[in-house]
Amino acid sequence: MSLATAPTFDKGLANTIAAETQMSFIDGGKGVLEYVGIDIDALARNSTFEETVYLLWNRRLPSRTELESFTADLRAEYELPGGMLDLISKLPRDATPMHALRTLVSALALHDAEADVEGAEANERKAIRLLAKTPALIANFDRFRKGKPFVASDTSLSMAANFLWMLNGAKPTDAVAKALDVCLILHADHGLNASTFAGRVTISTLSDLYSAIVTAIGTLKGPLHGGANEEVMIMLREIGAIEQVEPYIMARLKAKDRIMGFGHRVYKAYDPRATYLKTFAKQVATDTGNLSLYEMSRRIEEIMAREVAAKGIYPNVDFYSATTYHSIGIDLDLFTCMFAMSRIAGWAGHCIEQLDGNRLIRPAAAYVGPHGQPYVAMQER
Repeated sequence: MSLATAPTFDKGLANTIAAETQMSFIDGGKGVLEYVGIDIDALARNSTFEETVYLLWNRRLPSRTELESFTADLRAEYELPGGMLDLISKLPRDATPMHALRTLVSALALHDAEADVEGAEANERKAIRLLAKTPALIANFDRFRKGKPFVASDTSLSMAANFLWMLNGAKPTDAVAKALDVCLILHADHGLNASTFAGRVTISTLSDLYSAIVTAIGTLKGPLHGGANEEVMIMLREIGAIEQVEPYIMARLKAKDRIMGFGHRVYKAYDPRATYLKTFAKQVATDTGNLSLYEMSRRIEEIMAREVAAKGIYPNVDFYSATTYHSIGIDLDLFTCMFAMSRIAGWAGHCIEQLDGNRLIRPAAAYVGPHGQPYVAMQER
């Protein structure tokens, strides 16, 4: 192998471009995130999750008729097969929700006659099923573990509102449904992150879409990827009151402990997903009687801006999504499931994109072990 073609070692692949995509663009230095060229803040303020998914999957905004048709296709797939409800009823009630979600998404393939059918059109139909049915998996598991009866989906509702209806057995207010919808938009895609890359690796083997999404869910479960918003909420609970914020944060900084919800592997400027969410989180917190929680968050941000913003450490999307999820009544251990419910849009889109001109993703590894070792017979060891 010539030096010109010799592979280079890039630990963590931070400086490696492993795929091409038309779905999302990130400029971490400037704090930019675009879906198909449209700024994420504009989408959060003006779009809906359903329209955003259409944009990601079709690389353009839909007409009114196209959006109505796409929305109807999603709502037609809200309901779970009876066998899935039986399976949920057999899971341990104390199962970790992400373990349950990974298992249930995998089991969905058993009820899909097209699970192993290849081709773009079949994969698009499977993507719709996965996106539409995942909210029911999460909501029904949560109700089961709490000893509550299942709630059938309501096809007159948006994905966000329908999820909250199934979760709580009560129709959400427009403001609460909008809050979840905004969070779903903000988490729908984010370049070639760890879980998206894992899903693309799986689908590059020509495995099925269900397997690829299960791979992505398993990757998201890791605390270095998903779960940061859970840690933010745990931190806020530990602080307890606004007068305790400064001593708590300063003690953590002095100990060189990480402050959850701050900093990002990609962004060295303010996370563009947090810009609108910060404003929206205040309104939702006010409407739901959680303003004190929001004020604690704002005080943390003020201290962090004073102490570490010069180092490029700013709030990320998890910081204010934690407050939002708590305010709308989502249990702490479901926060990462909310992330997955949204990110299926991005995962499925990337997998379909990967299959267009697919090449097996198979990087090399640098061997650092010994050479020329003799084999020693068992009796001589």
